Amino acid sequence: MDIKPSFKTAVVHAAPVFLDRDASVDKACSLVAEAARHGARLIAFPETFIPAFPVWSALGAPIYNHDLFCRLAASAVLVPGPELDRVCATAREFGVLVSLGINERTESSSGCIYNSNVLIGEDGSILNHHRKIVPTFYEKLTWAAGDGAGLRVCDTTCGRIGMLICGENTNPLARYTMIAQGEQVHIASYPPVWPTHDPQDASNYDLAHAIRLRAGAHSFEAKAFTVVASGFMDRATFQFLSDLHPDAARILEGSPRSVSLVTGPSGETFSDELCEDEGILYAEIDVSRCVEPKQFHDISGGYNRFDIFKFSVDRTAHRPVTFVPDETANRLDAHSDDEAAYESIPHDELQDR
Repeated sequence: MDIKPSFKTAVVHAAPVFLDRDASVDKACSLVAEAARHGARLIAFPETFIPAFPVWSALGAPIYNHDLFCRLAASAVLVPGPELDRVCATAREFGVLVSLGINERTESSSGCIYNSNVLIGEDGSILNHHRKIVPTFYEKLTWAAGDGAGLRVCDTTCGRIGMLICGENTNPLARYTMIAQGEQVHIASYPPVWPTHDPQDASNYDLAHAIRLRAGAHSFEAKAFTVVASGFMDRATFQFLSDLHPDAARILEGSPRSVSLVTGPSGETFSDELCEDEGILYAEIDVSRCVEPKQFHDISGGYNRFDIFKFSVDRTAHRPVTFVPDETANRLDAHSDDEAAYESIPHDELQDR
């Protein structure tokens, strides 16, 4: 693969069209086109950009949120599926890589939602599909736990790209899994806001501070770039959520917002930051800068002791049912035009059919 070590990345710090799947897909395609026209070759979107992050789970008891869960489930997307096909087509049209956060539904259940991320290649193919391993805190009211199938680093023309979703960037084993695959560019996606307390009773979780800590730490340990794509809460979303509960507006106003940024292989933030305003953040990344710091601490190489530490990851995709080969069916299919073949199959097997 022809890797160009220096490229421009675009970090989308934007709000979806809240709980509107088709309009959010339209917005995503428009933002991909805009970023590509500005020279970006890697475009990263926030956590569950299509079509919303379920902040309502922090604002009211679950007995009041059934309708919102149903709306989110109805607006989730399949992987692959028609909505995602539109984003893939846009990536292919402009020849760019796209990392996109989605609410994912499945054919096996109408009420199971995953917090997922897909990495789309320049040819429009899906290079990786990752489901968040463990939903965090009140997120468990919405999302099912994922598996290790998407814990992969992909070879691309922009280097070796991996990604983790929100709190997974706090998990040292998940992060090491990325590092041990030679990750050069790490994408970390986050929500727009993450309330943990009523601000009048206790200090709220400082999401921006936590993001800066995690991004810097991962870059320093991996000797890689970390591209942080965080969501933005626009006025329409704020107003919708504020109407759900008498204290919702006050809680949201008192909860620190997230931040989008890019950190370099020494852990430093070298880009601008986006927090209070919606927009696209651009930064130049040169993956050749990942080499020199490996002389100091290469924890996927010479600065580790693989004879002492043993670590394994199960990347089996968990699915609700596995169909084993049915030899009787295979034999029937193979001789469907030969009545004599049916006579050679024991009667009790045919009865089971």
